[in-house]
Amino acid sequence: MDPDLSPLSDALAAADVDGYLLDAGSDDSDQLYLSGFDAPDPFVTLYTPEGTYLLVSGLEYGRATEESRADEVARLSDYDFQQKVAEHGRTEGKHRVCAAFLADHGVESVAAPERFPLGTADGLREQGVSVEVLDEDVVTRIRATKTDEEVEHVHEAQRANEAAMRAAEEMLADATVEDGVLYHDGEVLTSERLKEEIEVTLLRHGAGLDETIVACGADAAGPHNRGSGPLEANETIIIDIFPRNKTTKYHGDMTRTFVVGEPTDEVRRRYDDTYEAFEAALDAIEPGATGEEVHAAVCDVYEAKGYDTLRSDPSAETGFIHSTGHGIGLDVHELPRVSPDGGELRPGHVVTIEPGLYDPEVGGVRIEDLVVVTEDGYRNLTDYPIRLEAE
Repeated sequence: MDPDLSPLSDALAAADVDGYLLDAGSDDSDQLYLSGFDAPDPFVTLYTPEGTYLLVSGLEYGRATEESRADEVARLSDYDFQQKVAEHGRTEGKHRVCAAFLADHGVESVAAPERFPLGTADGLREQGVSVEVLDEDVVTRIRATKTDEEVEHVHEAQRANEAAMRAAEEMLADATVEDGVLYHDGEVLTSERLKEEIEVTLLRHGAGLDETIVACGADAAGPHNRGSGPLEANETIIIDIFPRNKTTKYHGDMTRTFVVGEPTDEVRRRYDDTYEAFEAALDAIEPGATGEEVHAAVCDVYEAKGYDTLRSDPSAETGFIHSTGHGIGLDVHELPRVSPDGGELRPGHVVTIEPGLYDPEVGGVRIEDLVVVTEDGYRNLTDYPIRLEAE
């Protein structure tokens, strides 16, 4: 993957600084994206309009040279790190090495993201390097527009997601009911057991997740309630799976709502209304539309049917009480937003569409697919049925 980093060069020019600096491990998605290097411990990435440069430990030097997209990789030892530590202590020694590394690339001033380590910033300033925070998170904004390769990475994660959802739905469909509680293979079927099946299936498809949502009944009325305990018949069961591919590090995301037994008329009504809102959101997606407009299409459907939304009542605790969706990629939540403050949607944006209704007296209902904005509309990256009764 060769991302277009020209917007970052433009931002540096506007800020009148020489380079952009990151000091983080690859669990920071901007670091992983900019460096192309996956390492758990913090390392330094310098971007200038002339190239991308890494400063890593000797332990990571070989891999960084082979795997990163950097133009050059340097080691701490290239700058006499141990000697500087002996003379100045570990913290100041590292800052002196980093300043020397920057000087080698003609960099006297850098911009950094808002969450850049304060200690590193202060330490570099003490070494005469100017450090300032960019007004906007430029790399995160660049990441919002996916290359074809990135879209395929997301699609691959979503295929693992589909396999996991299938395993979960089959377990629900095979369940029996005793005294209103679901049983599977003679044992009570719990949220924890269903999560185990989901997570094992994801592992078999090269993905991972340890925070799956399987929420039943009143638990499902909390959009981020992970769910726990026995699953009950005739109650809504929200399953929200958002795995990360272990190789590419890109995410998928999908939600389905099931009922085992007989849904109440109210649940069926809310499910049908949510599907209508879901379809309205998809109909609103096209290049040039805004996330705000897509979100408004969902609110229009719900409000016309008498439900509260945060648009109609910012203090609402039931009804539609979250945004319509979000961008997805190296982070499970990233730009662009499909929300009241959502900006323009562009080809290459990958977003979730996930309207839902929530009420502890009824349970929760949510439907979520993952789509990529195209030149003439959108393409759904999700290939999984939308149905209330588990099959």
